[in-house]
Amino acid sequence: MEQRRSKPRRVKSLRARGYLVGCVVAVLLWSVASAQIRYSISEEVNEGTVVGNIAKDLGLDKSTLTERRYRIVSSNADPLFHVNQNDGILYVSRKIDREEVCAQSSTCLINLKTVLENPLEVHYVEVEVLDINDHSPSFPEKDKRLEISESVLPGARFQLKPSRDPDSGHFSVQQYKLSQNDHFRLEVKNRGNDGKIPILVVQKSLDREAAGSHSLVLTALDGGKPPKSGEMNILINVLDINDNAPVFSKEVYSVMLDENAPVGTTVIEVNATDLDEGSNGEVVYSFSNSMNQHILKLFDINTLTGEITVKGLVDYEENNRYDIEIEASDKGFAPLTTEKSVIIQIVDENDNAPEIEVTSFSSSIPEDSRPGTTVALISVNDLDSGLNGKVICSISDDVPFTLSPSLKDKTYSLVTKSPLDREKQSHYELKITAKDAGQPPLSSEKTISVVVSDVNDNSPEFSLSPYTFYVTEANEPGTSVFSVKAFDRDENDNALISYHILRDGREENKLASFLNINSETGDILALKSFDFEVLKKFQFQVVATDSGTPSLSSNVTVNVFILDQNDNTPVILYPVSANGSAEGVEEIPRNVNAGHLVTKVRAYDADIGYNGWLLFSLQEVTDHSLFGLDRYTGQIRTHRSFTETDEAEHKLLILVKDNGNVSLSATATVIVKLVEPKEAFAASDVKSATKVDEEDNVTFYLMITLGSVSVLFIISIIVLIAMQCSKSTDYTSKYLQETNYDGTLCHSIQYRSGDKRYMLLEVIAVHGADRVGSQFPVFGHVF
Repeated sequence: MEQRRSKPRRVKSLRARGYLVGCVVAVLLWSVASAQIRYSISEEVNEGTVVGNIAKDLGLDKSTLTERRYRIVSSNADPLFHVNQNDGILYVSRKIDREEVCAQSSTCLINLKTVLENPLEVHYVEVEVLDINDHSPSFPEKDKRLEISESVLPGARFQLKPSRDPDSGHFSVQQYKLSQNDHFRLEVKNRGNDGKIPILVVQKSLDREAAGSHSLVLTALDGGKPPKSGEMNILINVLDINDNAPVFSKEVYSVMLDENAPVGTTVIEVNATDLDEGSNGEVVYSFSNSMNQHILKLFDINTLTGEITVKGLVDYEENNRYDIEIEASDKGFAPLTTEKSVIIQIVDENDNAPEIEVTSFSSSIPEDSRPGTTVALISVNDLDSGLNGKVICSISDDVPFTLSPSLKDKTYSLVTKSPLDREKQSHYELKITAKDAGQPPLSSEKTISVVVSDVNDNSPEFSLSPYTFYVTEANEPGTSVFSVKAFDRDENDNALISYHILRDGREENKLASFLNINSETGDILALKSFDFEVLKKFQFQVVATDSGTPSLSSNVTVNVFILDQNDNTPVILYPVSANGSAEGVEEIPRNVNAGHLVTKVRAYDADIGYNGWLLFSLQEVTDHSLFGLDRYTGQIRTHRSFTETDEAEHKLLILVKDNGNVSLSATATVIVKLVEPKEAFAASDVKSATKVDEEDNVTFYLMITLGSVSVLFIISIIVLIAMQCSKSTDYTSKYLQETNYDGTLCHSIQYRSGDKRYMLLEVIAVHGADRVGSQFPVFGHVF
């Protein structure tokens, strides 16, 4: 193996020096876009042989070769070379047969294109495969028979079939040797690409009577050390005289032929004449024995007319000129032959569509790539020549990509021309069209799939903003009560959302400490049971954060309304005995009339709506004909006047229940005692004193309660009390039914006993449709 950059060959010709200087200059000129180096290696070296250290020769950083995916770009399924990504050394992948790779070419160059990604770098490497002398010359015939008339004069020439050696250059056939004899000598004609042609020359007149035949050995030698050789036996029969050879009508035959001409097309017709008569003057045509076998597959000649016709496919890209040797021979007993060259120039036709080679360095490109980012490297080629081989490459205008010509001919870079947005389009099928300038033009297409990869440029979005949820009170702690959901238009980790509740200590978010959220699903759990009577609504903030880098987030306000349940039992406010039980004693004169108000059972329910709507009913009574109960107000009145036969004491059991789906209830016991009018008056004085004391206690608690509200609220209560107290005894609490009323309601009950009038005052604090306060009975007002 030989690396021409560092270890030049010991024997250099002037031509080699010039070539090396030209390569150096070319490398310097193209260093802006790429670098190019050249190595040489002998054929038939073992697999794994080191060709050269590309990374070292190009000054590349070995530590980045693997990261930047340094490799050889090749469409060959079985490449000759491969490069190690770890150290940048170029190795032979398999044994190389130079004759298979480059046939008879004098110089066998293999061009390799190597690339580095991120950023894109292209380096061109040329590897020259050096020939070794691994073939011997061989003749197409082992034995050759010639018939030569005895009349031939010294100097007569007979061309023989040349020996062929697959090796090239110095290792091909270099000389011929003829065995020692007195009548013949050997001349060698150099035919360029066709090699050296041996010609047998008569140097002494033949005498058939002296010697009817001659046996010679022709030896072909190549330029190896030691040389290899091949032999052919020549048997010459001496014939009688035929002294005129055919003569062609033209000195030079030349013709133009279109490539892809149909089989049978006439190329040219040659003509030769012979002055002899009879069979010695009849001329037949044939191709020379020195003709290449490939040419014999393309052309045919009519032996009688000399017409040359097309026999196979004529391809300009394979060969643009053919030199054909024609022989004209007479039919004499010892035929004479004349040779003539026919030059056939092939005219190029636009029969090759452009070829597109795409090296995609990044099938996936981030959506935030700047305009001008390289996506792929594209090479186009057309085997035709001239305008037929001039190629223009294009791409559709409706995509955010464009083709940028590179410094190297017929090479383009596919780059972005405008910003990308994966959320609008995540995949592009780019159709690249290459069209030549021939008439008619030929074109080809190549489709590249480019995937736009995601970057985290979208914040999570909630499905609603704000959220409003309704939660029934007395919920079970630790269970999910509601859920929020956000989505992110990004993908993968950039769209993976986690949730958390904002806990910043602000007053409006203080209840967030009683909530927990599933960070993956957005399900929100209540850590405590809500009580409508304590809390009716609250709000908090939920933050959704994606998993991108850096992460993006958004928040949403969640409004929670607590729904009332029937979870509060009615509370009896009156009657209430000294020991706290719902039991009271009422004394009324025996002489009261029908409809007399005995008392009123007062109760309240902390629930609202139907759950807090109370109904009163008599469960037990000693005499149903005496007393009646208003189911809505709780007032107990007499149905009739009392008689002397009526018992003096009556027990009434009153049931108070709400209107919930599952009703809750409480009971109160009222004992009614009938007294004579005078006793009633005396008892009323005693009760007045007792009720004054009770009034003082109730007033004390009422003052404590009312002291927490605003001055405006107190003024409203006073005004409402004054308005309510001016009403008649049959007043009903209509304000309790007005859902939008805020304030305190006054409900009074008046009754007369003798010359005294008693009033029972009930104060209820109302906020909207909810009774958020308590009922405070005020007793003992007598006027």
